[in-house]
Amino acid sequence: MVLQLTPALESGGVERGTIEIAQALTREGATSLVASRGGRMERMLERAGGRLVRLDIGAKNPLAIRRNAAALERILREERVDIVHARSRAPAWAGWLAARRAGVPFVTTWHGDYSENFPGKRFWNGIMARGRPTIAVSEFIADTIRTRHPEADLVVIPRGADLAQFDPLTIQGARSAGLAERWGLADDPRPVVMLPGRLTRWKGQSHFIDAAAKLRALRGGEDFVFLMVGDDPDSAYGRELAERIRSQGLTGCCAMAGHCDDMAAALKLASVVVSASMEPEAFGRVAVEAQAMGRPVIATDHGGARETVDEGRTGWRYPPGDADALAAAANRALDLDVSAREHMAMAGRARIMQRFSTEAMQRATLQVYADVLARG
Repeated sequence: MVLQLTPALESGGVERGTIEIAQALTREGATSLVASRGGRMERMLERAGGRLVRLDIGAKNPLAIRRNAAALERILREERVDIVHARSRAPAWAGWLAARRAGVPFVTTWHGDYSENFPGKRFWNGIMARGRPTIAVSEFIADTIRTRHPEADLVVIPRGADLAQFDPLTIQGARSAGLAERWGLADDPRPVVMLPGRLTRWKGQSHFIDAAAKLRALRGGEDFVFLMVGDDPDSAYGRELAERIRSQGLTGCCAMAGHCDDMAAALKLASVVVSASMEPEAFGRVAVEAQAMGRPVIATDHGGARETVDEGRTGWRYPPGDADALAAAANRALDLDVSAREHMAMAGRARIMQRFSTEAMQRATLQVYADVLARG
């Protein structure tokens, strides 16, 4: 039995990884528990065979961490948990205390490029290096850990795309057509440049909008749609982005679609997919899932994208925040002829199949669990 710890089950790569491992454990006949406050992905966890233990495990207050550690210790003993697997820092502190008291092996996955911008932050982050082992989600993250915590027991297991879910041949036309209708694209012949991701500043939506204005100048008009998919456009940041679109006169070619539960169908609508993160992505699922769908990718040239995007072969990389470079790359992507687009699609999917599949990630993680149990 494995108990995974994650703050919430709303959206994002950490949550997806948690559910994917729950699914793999269930498939192998093992029991999967997830301690979390829950969220919109609870049903996904249930369908994967996991069981939610509702707990505000993401609380950072020292007293709350101690209370959570006591609650987790009871769970470890009552459920006879074999391994604790922490995926975030506050849960990891509580999980480490509980695991140590109960004598249960403790594993972590280091999902983010955690900042160290004030005193004590390295110590706070360092809990993620106390896993035996610590799983790094990319070579970029592994290098970060080696620099900051050379004592860490490291295993590199890249995240991956679900090749059955993200397969352009299995997406029925009605699925994408329904989204196109909802987003006002059903009768629009223009190519779609898509930016999936939460509406937050570091995901780069503002310079994505700036790039739309520059691309319009490059192409002499609005023969494209720049579409942002993710979260509520009525949030404070969403309203700020809407004003940016209006102020640059882009209402005819730039829009926000909101949250989408069927990203495979959404990606099939795209002519090119953008990952515009201003800070390095630890791994970056958007680029991987888009390539699995046979879509050209444009990603910022740092972090995990340097491992997942093959420059000129499966997509392009550009300097973070450089709207001119993003517009130029989008222009190249939209100018691809049918043959070049098909070759890029085949190269992208082949790369993901070989290196970055969910199945490979699941197998490698289960092997980590087996090794941990074997060494006691």
